[in-house]
Amino acid sequence: MADSHQIQSKISVARWSLLASLCLVIGKFSAAFASGSLGLLSEAFHSLLDAAATAVTLFAIRYADQPADEDHHFGHAKMESVAALIETGLLFGVTGWIVYESVVRLLGETHPLELSWWVFGVVAASIVIDWNRSRALQRTADDTKSDALAADALHFRADMWSSCAVLAGLLLALTGYPKADAAAALIVAGFVGHAAWGLGRRTLATLLDAAPSGITLKLEEMANGVDGVLSVAKLRARPAGPTLFVDLTVNVPRTLPVSRLIEIREQVARAIRTLHPAADVAIETNPVALDEETAFEKIMLIAAENKAAIHHVTVQDNNGKLAVSFDYEVDGSTSLRQAHGNATLLEHAVRKGLGAEVEVESHIEPHSPALLHGSDPGPEVLRQVKSALASLAAREKSMHDVHNIRIRNTESGLFIHYHCRFKADCTVQLVHDAVDRIENALTAKVKNVARVVAHAEPLGQTRQRS
Repeated sequence: MADSHQIQSKISVARWSLLASLCLVIGKFSAAFASGSLGLLSEAFHSLLDAAATAVTLFAIRYADQPADEDHHFGHAKMESVAALIETGLLFGVTGWIVYESVVRLLGETHPLELSWWVFGVVAASIVIDWNRSRALQRTADDTKSDALAADALHFRADMWSSCAVLAGLLLALTGYPKADAAAALIVAGFVGHAAWGLGRRTLATLLDAAPSGITLKLEEMANGVDGVLSVAKLRARPAGPTLFVDLTVNVPRTLPVSRLIEIREQVARAIRTLHPAADVAIETNPVALDEETAFEKIMLIAAENKAAIHHVTVQDNNGKLAVSFDYEVDGSTSLRQAHGNATLLEHAVRKGLGAEVEVESHIEPHSPALLHGSDPGPEVLRQVKSALASLAAREKSMHDVHNIRIRNTESGLFIHYHCRFKADCTVQLVHDAVDRIENALTAKVKNVARVVAHAEPLGQTRQRS
């Protein structure tokens, strides 16, 4: 959609062109009737049609720049092309009439001409006006991508050259070649017909949604140049006034997260708009499997497709045969029958994705509630937990500096959080084993413990706050 400045610019140039056309009509008809020149009469009718076409253009650009609505989802820009098509028909009509009258005069008797200086002045003035208006119209048409204004510019350009032919014919008639006027009219018909043919081809291409020449290759190159795009799966483009509608589907790795897919779509759209700022771009991503996907990545994708929450995924290679295991989380109130049925469907999906010979085992467990309401425990519980935690931590020689202990009493039980530190070169496995032993022992020592969360930090760094 054009902005308000572009709309006003289009309307202004169309109004001035309509005024110029009406002045030319009056001047040329007056000169034609006074002189009896067929060339001038042809030009007068040509200018009359230009005035009618400009009036249609003025209406079209007002209508075409209306925003999209419930009945016109792609806007109203094609009204400009409809106006250009009407102008094409008018041009062909005047061409036929000029050719007929020219042939009749060339083959018949010579018609006397009454030529005076002001007749030549009218033709010369029309050439200057046509040249000025064609430049103004073409400049605005290029800035706003307006088919209707481009058609109007073409009319004025054709009018200018045909006026030159008429002027030459009148000068020849003045020097003793009266039929040169009819010959000049034929030249006018040639200009008008050629202009109509070119305008008609472009207008029909727009109305039939023909993609602009070379646009497909350029859009494909831009999309393929975005990191993450594997290839272009589908591409459609069609112009409508200043807007280029682009419908694009790109293939992307199916392992990419949703945030990355959104980023790819935005990057492709920005790249297209560097070529065509007024483009209306609709982009879809088509996730495809890659040969280098790992079994773990495939399992996580299968779980996501089945809306299943899994963790602790383990993949084993037993002499060329894969064995897969994972924890499958369900609501704790779900019956075992239903949970087992869902787990079985998930296991079948994994086998289908990895191969029928894959061994698949799932462990069903309740997932944590989305929201728990907590409160501080009593002083006795707090003392008991801190004492037990200090005693257990002292047994772990690799663990240092237990601090920031927080305890919350929830409807699911006690949640115990604490920070601790280890040497920076300790492995994650060693740290995990240590905090796991403390969790198991603490659960055995203190009643109603639901979860123990240990946050491990490397020695030598500033303590983190919770």
